[in-house]
Amino acid sequence: MKVMAVNMEPKVGNKKKNLKKMARFMDKEEADLYVFGELSLTGYMCKDALFELAESLDGESINEMKEIAKQKNASIIFGMPVEKRKGIIYNASILIKPDGIGIYKKNYLANFGPFEEKIYFKESNNSSVFETKFGKIGLCICYDIFFPELLKSMALKGADFIVCISASPSTSRQFFEKVFPARAIENTSFIIYSNIVGEEENLVFWGGSQIYDPMGNLMARAEYFKEDYIIQDLDLDLIKDARIARPTLRDTKPDIFLDLYNIAREKEVFNDDVKAGIKLAAMAPKNFEEIDVYGNEDIAFGVKIVTGCKKINVIPSNEIRAVFKGEEEKEVKLKD
Repeated sequence: MKVMAVNMEPKVGNKKKNLKKMARFMDKEEADLYVFGELSLTGYMCKDALFELAESLDGESINEMKEIAKQKNASIIFGMPVEKRKGIIYNASILIKPDGIGIYKKNYLANFGPFEEKIYFKESNNSSVFETKFGKIGLCICYDIFFPELLKSMALKGADFIVCISASPSTSRQFFEKVFPARAIENTSFIIYSNIVGEEENLVFWGGSQIYDPMGNLMARAEYFKEDYIIQDLDLDLIKDARIARPTLRDTKPDIFLDLYNIAREKEVFNDDVKAGIKLAAMAPKNFEEIDVYGNEDIAFGVKIVTGCKKINVIPSNEIRAVFKGEEEKEVKLKD
C-alpha cells in the first residue's frame, strides 16, 4: 500500500483554489491513499465564514473529489466543515474511496489558548472505522490524538491504519511528536499524520507530516514549515509481526474501560453483578443462539450488554456461570 501524506498551505476561504492545489499534489505521484490536513479544503482560521463554507456530503467539493478518486482508483482523506443541519456544522475528516465515502466528525474540539473550535463546531461522540481494499482505516483529527481511549476503540474495531489530519501550530509540535509512536505501539497500527503548513493570523503551522509503523518506528517525515509531501510503501505484514511481538490488542481488558466510564461520569454506573455478567460474556463462543445465566438479573443484564442476545434465561443460583447454546454448547464460569 502506497501512501502520500501532504503538508499543504491552504488559502483561507478559497475552496476552489485549495481543491486545485490538492489535485496538483496528487498528480505528482501515484499512490493508493492521499492524505491532506485538517480543514485543508477551507483553511483553519475561517471563523464565522465556516458556516457559509460548509457543505453537505453531496456538495460540490466532495463530488469533485469523488471524480478524482475514480480517475486515480485511489482513496483521498482531507478535512472540511460539514453541515449536518442548517447552522449546525462539524469539523470533519472525509474519506473518498473509488466506490464510496466515509465521514468522521471530530470528537475533541480544541478550545484553549488560540483555539476557539467550540464556538463554531458541534462535538461528535463516537469513533469511526472504514473498510478499504487494504484493510480498515480509523480517522481522527488533531487534538483527538491525545485521547488514547479513542484510538484504542478504533483498533478494537479492526483498524490497521489510523489517519490523523491536523492543523497544529508550532507551539504544539513537541507534544504531537511524542505521542505518535506511543499510539502506534499501543494499537499495533500504522499511524499516518498530515498537518497543514503556513501562517493564518497569529498561528504558524509546522507541517511535518509523518508515518509510523506498528512498532512505533518513524518511517518518513516531510519538511517542517514548508509545503512538502512524503510517499511511503506500507508493508502490511508488519501489522502481524507487531501484534505477535507485542500483543497489546489481545491483552486489552474491557473491564478497565467500564471503570474509565464510571470515573469520567463520577459515579458507579455498573454494580459488581453487572460487571460479573460482562466478564462471563467476554468468554462467550463466536456462535450461539440462547444463553442460560446462573446468578441473578443483574448478571444477566451484564451478559446482554456485551452479547446483545435476546434469548437469555435467568436461573437463580449462588454460583455465577453461563451456558451458551448453539450448534455446540459451552459453559463458562468465573474463577474464585
